[in-house]
Amino acid sequence: MQEHTFTMTDAHGTQIHVYKWLPEPETRIRAVLQISHGMCETAERYARFAHALTQAGYAVYASDQRGHGLTAGSIEKLGDVGENGFQLMAQDLVQLGGLLRNAHPGVPLFLMGHSMGSFLVQKVIRTSSEGYDGFILSGTNGPRGMLKAGRLLASIQRSVQGDSHRSLLMNAIVFGGFNRAFSPSRTRFDWLSRDPEEVDRYIEDPFCGVICTTSFFRDFFALLEEIQEPGGYKSIPKQKPIYLFSGQQDPVGQNGKGVRRLESIYRNLGVTDVECRLYPEGRHEMLNETNRDEVTRDVLNWLDRHIPAEASTHSSTI
Repeated sequence: MQEHTFTMTDAHGTQIHVYKWLPEPETRIRAVLQISHGMCETAERYARFAHALTQAGYAVYASDQRGHGLTAGSIEKLGDVGENGFQLMAQDLVQLGGLLRNAHPGVPLFLMGHSMGSFLVQKVIRTSSEGYDGFILSGTNGPRGMLKAGRLLASIQRSVQGDSHRSLLMNAIVFGGFNRAFSPSRTRFDWLSRDPEEVDRYIEDPFCGVICTTSFFRDFFALLEEIQEPGGYKSIPKQKPIYLFSGQQDPVGQNGKGVRRLESIYRNLGVTDVECRLYPEGRHEMLNETNRDEVTRDVLNWLDRHIPAEASTHSSTI
């Protein structure tokens, strides 16, 4: 595997840090997968997954989103995405997708999002699907209630304590109940994976698990409201494939119920190619679960089945 990094300057002058994993030079690139990572983590955490994909002939790119990883600029700035941050994150994904199209002309391009990243991908499916050949949603969820109340509460706290206040209150509201099903718990992040080494690796990473700001939570709830607004579903393309996968004990997806609800929405809209896989006993990060090799094989199998036989290239320009 060839591993590189580069920066992309977005429309507002922000330097977006991008990881690039490619097959060996002699290997034909069959398709490109762009990854949108989750909340309070980094794109670098997908290196193991990317290695498996490059072995199968895929190019993989993943960017540290605003307020995350090396794009944040420093540990102190993690969890602060700035004004209108989630709208800009979605724009950044689409901009990077355009660069990848140009770098790999004629090669299929797929967009995968995990958790927070999956909600951004849900937005892209609604607004900018023309740049992609298919979509993968990991650790996602469908429509849910209480979003307006959450946004209003975060807005009130922001007005009192400021944009950059680290909101223990909102963090507790969003994540506080996630460990309940795994009691007695060893750590407060047991809901991520059954593999204790993976949980410890997350906890020990200074770029992971931070407390986000009031403005972050306000805009996050606004994004969730936006992607479940009924009128927006009309713009979802019917002919582009969508693959959803999640753990059956993932609290983000309401133990699979929310994921199935989203699957049903896509099917009822007339999307012709929708697949959904729920893994028994799996938790939130299926790519870091005890059965991660099985999960990776399933993703590869789905990708293999959605690539035109003639698609190929031998190099990239970025």
